[in-house]
Amino acid sequence: MIDIDIQLQRGSFSLQAGFTVDARVVGLFGHSGAGKSTIVNAIAGVIRPARGHIRIDGVTLFNSKSGIDLPPEARRVGYVFQDALLFPHLSVEANMRYGYRLQPPSKRIIVLERVVELLGLADLLHRRPATLSGGERQRVAIGRALLAQPRILLMDEPLAALDAQRKAEILSYVERLREELGIPIIYVSHSTMEISRLADKVVLLSDGKCLAVGELATVMQKAGMNVM
Repeated sequence: MIDIDIQLQRGSFSLQAGFTVDARVVGLFGHSGAGKSTIVNAIAGVIRPARGHIRIDGVTLFNSKSGIDLPPEARRVGYVFQDALLFPHLSVEANMRYGYRLQPPSKRIIVLERVVELLGLADLLHRRPATLSGGERQRVAIGRALLAQPRILLMDEPLAALDAQRKAEILSYVERLREELGIPIIYVSHSTMEISRLADKVVLLSDGKCLAVGELATVMQKAGMNVM
Protein backbone atom coordinates (compact mmCIF):
# COMPACT_ATOMS: atom_id res chain seq x y z
CA MET A 1 0.00 0.00 0.00
CA ILE A 2 1.34 3.39 -1.03
CA ASP A 3 -0.16 6.24 1.00
CA ILE A 4 1.00 9.74 0.13
CA ASP A 5 -0.40 13.15 1.04
CA ILE A 6 2.16 15.92 0.78
CA GLN A 7 2.50 19.64 0.19
CA LEU A 8 5.61 21.57 -0.75
CA GLN A 9 6.76 24.69 -2.54
CA ARG A 10 9.84 24.85 -4.78
CA GLY A 11 10.28 28.28 -6.31
CA SER A 12 7.10 29.05 -8.24
CA PHE A 13 6.02 25.38 -8.29
CA SER A 14 3.48 24.25 -5.72
CA LEU A 15 2.73 20.55 -5.09
CA GLN A 16 -0.40 19.47 -3.24
CA ALA A 17 -0.87 15.80 -4.03
CA GLY A 18 -2.47 12.93 -2.18
CA PHE A 19 -3.32 9.36 -3.19
CA THR A 20 -3.59 5.89 -1.70
CA VAL A 21 -2.96 2.96 -4.04
CA ASP A 22 -2.49 -0.78 -3.54
CA ALA A 23 -0.88 -2.19 -6.71
CA ARG A 24 2.26 -3.93 -7.95
CA VAL A 25 3.11 -1.08 -10.32
CA VAL A 26 1.76 2.44 -9.85
CA GLY A 27 2.19 4.72 -12.84
CA LEU A 28 2.72 8.43 -12.19
CA PHE A 29 1.52 9.97 -15.41
CA GLY A 30 1.42 13.55 -16.61
CA HIS A 31 3.13 16.14 -18.76
CA SER A 32 6.57 17.56 -17.97
CA GLY A 33 6.36 19.77 -14.89
CA ALA A 34 3.29 18.00 -13.49
CA GLY A 35 5.09 17.00 -10.28
CA LYS A 36 5.95 13.37 -10.98
CA SER A 37 9.67 13.57 -10.20
CA THR A 38 8.99 15.82 -7.21
CA ILE A 39 6.84 13.10 -5.66
CA VAL A 40 9.39 10.33 -6.15
CA ASN A 41 12.14 12.60 -4.80
CA ALA A 42 10.02 13.19 -1.72
CA ILE A 43 9.54 9.43 -1.29
CA ALA A 44 13.31 8.92 -1.62
CA GLY A 45 14.02 11.63 0.95
CA VAL A 46 15.81 13.90 -1.51
CA ILE A 47 13.14 16.58 -1.05
CA ARG A 48 11.44 17.34 2.27
CA PRO A 49 7.72 18.23 2.06
CA ALA A 50 6.45 21.16 4.11
CA ARG A 51 3.51 19.12 5.38
CA GLY A 52 1.93 15.71 5.06
CA HIS A 53 2.91 12.05 5.23
CA ILE A 54 4.49 9.27 3.18
CA ARG A 55 3.80 5.63 4.09
CA ILE A 56 4.93 2.53 2.20
CA ASP A 57 3.41 -0.82 3.23
CA GLY A 58 2.60 0.55 6.67
CA VAL A 59 6.05 2.02 7.27
CA THR A 60 6.08 5.80 7.79
CA LEU A 61 8.92 7.47 5.93
CA PHE A 62 7.73 11.00 6.61
CA ASN A 63 5.09 12.59 8.83
CA SER A 64 5.24 16.29 9.54
CA LYS A 65 2.83 16.10 12.50
CA SER A 66 4.78 13.44 14.39
CA GLY A 67 8.19 14.73 13.32
CA ILE A 68 9.19 11.57 11.41
CA ASP A 69 11.62 12.18 8.56
CA LEU A 70 13.78 9.14 7.87
CA PRO A 71 17.09 9.90 6.15
CA PRO A 72 17.39 8.56 2.58
CA GLU A 73 19.70 5.70 3.58
CA ALA A 74 17.15 4.46 6.14
CA ARG A 75 14.17 4.49 3.77
CA ARG A 76 15.19 1.40 1.77
CA VAL A 77 14.19 2.98 -1.52
CA GLY A 78 15.63 1.79 -4.83
CA TYR A 79 15.89 4.62 -7.36
CA VAL A 80 16.42 4.22 -11.12
CA PHE A 81 16.98 7.52 -12.95
CA GLN A 82 16.82 8.51 -16.62
CA ASP A 83 20.61 8.10 -16.75
CA ALA A 84 22.09 4.94 -15.27
CA LEU A 85 24.65 6.89 -13.15
CA LEU A 86 26.91 3.87 -12.75
CA PHE A 87 30.37 4.12 -11.19
CA PRO A 88 32.64 4.18 -14.28
CA HIS A 89 35.67 2.71 -12.50
CA LEU A 90 33.79 -0.35 -11.24
CA SER A 91 32.76 -3.48 -13.10
CA VAL A 92 29.09 -4.31 -13.61
CA GLU A 93 29.22 -6.78 -10.75
CA ALA A 94 30.92 -4.31 -8.42
CA ASN A 95 28.36 -1.64 -9.31
CA MET A 96 25.54 -4.02 -8.47
CA ARG A 97 27.10 -5.15 -5.20
CA TYR A 98 27.62 -1.57 -3.99
CA GLY A 99 24.26 -1.18 -2.25
CA TYR A 100 24.11 -4.85 -1.31
CA ARG A 101 27.21 -4.55 0.86
CA LEU A 102 25.66 -1.66 2.79
CA GLN A 103 22.72 -3.78 3.96
CA PRO A 104 22.95 -6.00 7.07
CA PRO A 105 22.92 -9.74 6.32
CA SER A 106 19.44 -10.08 7.83
CA LYS A 107 18.01 -7.82 5.11
CA ARG A 108 19.78 -9.44 2.15
CA ILE A 109 16.75 -11.22 0.71
CA ILE A 110 17.36 -10.39 -2.96
CA VAL A 111 20.61 -12.03 -4.09
CA LEU A 112 22.93 -11.26 -7.00
CA GLU A 113 22.34 -14.53 -8.82
CA ARG A 114 18.57 -13.98 -8.92
CA VAL A 115 18.89 -10.43 -10.21
CA VAL A 116 21.44 -11.46 -12.84
CA GLU A 117 19.01 -14.12 -14.09
CA LEU A 118 15.98 -11.81 -14.11
CA LEU A 119 17.79 -9.04 -15.99
CA GLY A 120 19.93 -11.19 -18.29
CA LEU A 121 23.24 -9.81 -17.02
CA ALA A 122 25.40 -12.94 -16.83
CA ASP A 123 27.59 -11.98 -19.81
CA LEU A 124 28.14 -8.42 -18.57
CA LEU A 125 29.41 -8.90 -15.02
CA HIS A 126 33.09 -8.26 -15.73
CA ARG A 127 32.62 -5.35 -18.11
CA ARG A 128 32.88 -1.63 -17.33
CA PRO A 129 29.97 0.79 -17.90
CA ALA A 130 31.74 2.56 -20.79
CA THR A 131 31.58 -0.65 -22.84
CA LEU A 132 27.82 -1.12 -22.40
CA SER A 133 24.91 0.03 -24.55
CA GLY A 134 22.31 2.39 -23.09
CA GLY A 135 19.88 -0.46 -22.52
CA GLU A 136 22.55 -2.59 -20.83
CA ARG A 137 23.48 0.27 -18.51
CA GLN A 138 19.84 0.71 -17.48
CA ARG A 139 19.51 -3.01 -16.75
CA VAL A 140 22.57 -2.78 -14.51
CA ALA A 141 21.12 0.29 -12.79
CA ILE A 142 17.89 -1.61 -12.12
CA GLY A 143 19.90 -4.53 -10.75
CA ARG A 144 21.90 -2.25 -8.47
CA ALA A 145 18.68 -0.71 -7.13
CA LEU A 146 17.17 -4.14 -6.45
CA LEU A 147 20.25 -5.42 -4.63
CA ALA A 148 19.98 -2.49 -2.21
CA GLN A 149 17.03 -4.50 -0.79
CA PRO A 150 14.39 -1.79 -1.31
CA ARG A 151 10.88 -1.82 0.14
CA ILE A 152 9.87 0.13 -2.99
CA LEU A 153 11.45 0.70 -6.41
CA LEU A 154 11.20 4.17 -7.95
CA MET A 155 11.71 4.40 -11.71
CA ASP A 156 11.83 7.98 -12.98
CA GLU A 157 11.52 8.07 -16.79
CA PRO A 158 14.03 5.18 -17.07
CA LEU A 159 13.52 4.82 -20.84
CA ALA A 160 13.67 8.49 -21.82
CA ALA A 161 17.20 8.31 -23.25
CA LEU A 162 16.74 5.03 -25.14
CA ASP A 163 15.71 4.26 -28.70
CA ALA A 164 12.58 2.23 -29.48
CA GLN A 165 14.39 -1.12 -29.60
CA ARG A 166 16.08 -0.58 -26.23
CA LYS A 167 12.83 0.68 -24.70
CA ALA A 168 11.06 -2.52 -25.71
CA GLU A 169 13.92 -4.55 -24.25
CA ILE A 170 13.83 -2.81 -20.86
CA LEU A 171 10.02 -2.94 -20.71
CA SER A 172 10.13 -6.71 -21.01
CA TYR A 173 12.56 -6.91 -18.09
CA VAL A 174 10.44 -4.59 -15.93
CA GLU A 175 7.45 -6.82 -16.68
CA ARG A 176 9.44 -9.79 -15.35
CA LEU A 177 10.23 -7.87 -12.18
CA ARG A 178 6.56 -7.01 -11.76
CA GLU A 179 5.52 -10.65 -12.07
CA GLU A 180 8.31 -12.34 -10.11
CA LEU A 181 9.30 -9.95 -7.30
CA GLY A 182 7.01 -8.69 -4.56
CA ILE A 183 8.46 -5.18 -4.52
CA PRO A 184 6.02 -2.35 -5.33
CA ILE A 185 7.16 -0.12 -8.19
CA ILE A 186 6.36 3.52 -8.85
CA TYR A 187 6.93 4.12 -12.55
CA VAL A 188 7.15 7.72 -13.76
CA SER A 189 6.41 8.48 -17.40
CA HIS A 190 4.54 10.74 -19.78
CA SER A 191 4.25 7.84 -22.26
CA THR A 192 0.81 6.23 -22.37
CA MET A 193 2.38 3.18 -24.05
CA GLU A 194 4.76 2.55 -21.16
CA ILE A 195 2.14 3.23 -18.50
CA SER A 196 -0.52 1.06 -20.17
CA ARG A 197 1.93 -1.83 -20.54
CA LEU A 198 3.29 -1.79 -16.99
CA ALA A 199 0.99 -0.10 -14.51
CA ASP A 200 -1.80 -1.78 -12.54
CA LYS A 201 -3.03 1.61 -11.33
CA VAL A 202 -2.35 5.13 -12.57
CA VAL A 203 -2.09 8.46 -10.78
CA LEU A 204 -2.72 11.36 -13.15
CA LEU A 205 -0.92 14.58 -12.20
CA SER A 206 -1.18 18.09 -13.54
CA ASP A 207 0.32 21.32 -12.19
CA GLY A 208 1.25 19.72 -8.89
CA LYS A 209 -2.16 18.22 -8.22
CA CYS A 210 -3.59 14.71 -8.42
CA LEU A 211 -6.48 14.72 -10.90
CA ALA A 212 -7.48 11.04 -10.84
CA VAL A 213 -6.43 7.59 -9.58
CA GLY A 214 -7.44 4.22 -11.01
CA GLU A 215 -7.22 2.05 -14.12
CA LEU A 216 -5.53 3.77 -17.06
CA ALA A 217 -8.60 3.84 -19.33
CA THR A 218 -10.77 5.26 -16.55
CA VAL A 219 -8.21 7.88 -15.59
CA MET A 220 -7.70 8.98 -19.18
CA GLN A 221 -11.46 9.16 -19.73
CA LYS A 222 -11.84 11.42 -16.70
CA ALA A 223 -9.08 13.62 -18.03
CA GLY A 224 -10.59 13.74 -21.50
CA MET A 225 -7.56 12.06 -23.05
CA ASN A 226 -7.17 9.06 -25.34
CA VAL A 227 -5.06 6.01 -24.50
CA MET A 228 -2.51 5.69 -27.29
